[in-house]
Amino acid sequence: MTTHRMAPDGDLDLEELGYAATHKLPQVTLLYWVIKIAATTLGETGGDMFSQTLKFGYFLSTVALFAIFLVSLVAQLRAKSYHPAFYWAVILTTSMAGTTISDFMNRDASAKYLSNGATSLGWGPQGLGIGYPVGAAILSSLLIITFAVWRATGHPFSITKITSFKAEALFWTAILISNTLGTSLGDFLSDSSGLGYAGGAALIAVLIAIIAALYFVEGVPNTVLFWAAFVLTRPLGATVGDYFTKPTIKGGLGLGTYGASAVLAIIMIGGVAWVTLQTRRETKLAVAAAA
Repeated sequence: MTTHRMAPDGDLDLEELGYAATHKLPQVTLLYWVIKIAATTLGETGGDMFSQTLKFGYFLSTVALFAIFLVSLVAQLRAKSYHPAFYWAVILTTSMAGTTISDFMNRDASAKYLSNGATSLGWGPQGLGIGYPVGAAILSSLLIITFAVWRATGHPFSITKITSFKAEALFWTAILISNTLGTSLGDFLSDSSGLGYAGGAALIAVLIAIIAALYFVEGVPNTVLFWAAFVLTRPLGATVGDYFTKPTIKGGLGLGTYGASAVLAIIMIGGVAWVTLQTRRETKLAVAAAA
């Protein structure tokens, strides 16, 4: 929720340039949230594509996508500086893994979760069937515990101050849990609350707008607003993703997981490419300024 600051001569602020050269996590701008929403929505459609459209099932999809998440996380943790492609790859893979983890926790093999006459999805357990409210409660508890451990370590919560390996590991743990929690909340709003896909998305959008307005209120911690917005953009992605992909008879647009995922991937790739070019420019300016 910050913007690039300009020095009197029109160049980027040197403090911000130093940030770009030394930190591993991005500054939070409007473009950050655009890419985040695209990534979380793509995570929803992509996760559903593996588990439902390709019929791998929730169990196999969760195992495969969690493994991909670990690979992307290792690349991010091993990096010495901020690489947009690494960072957003982890965001995307946590969103996809979070989608299937949530579905595996909350759903079962009943017909209401299947499509095209399918009687099962993939190999292994079809789902634990604990339901969205219980699943959301469990994930909320895990997120609170993660934040409590994080606080006990003394590491800062602000994304702009995370520089150590331990703090970044806690950050990504919270990201994975929050994306899984967001999927449960989004699916609950879409499927069980009576609001439907469009109504659920509208409700989350209103809540996010309120958080954005609070950014301009003095005394409200930006870190609290960041994490609230981060959690809420996941159910927004879940409800919007379901609205795009689900058949019209269920209240969706019926675009399917392939088409919706392709459009979202183009948006996300374009945003990450732009951020990558911008980051390289800022890093070069920071090196030149320090010389």
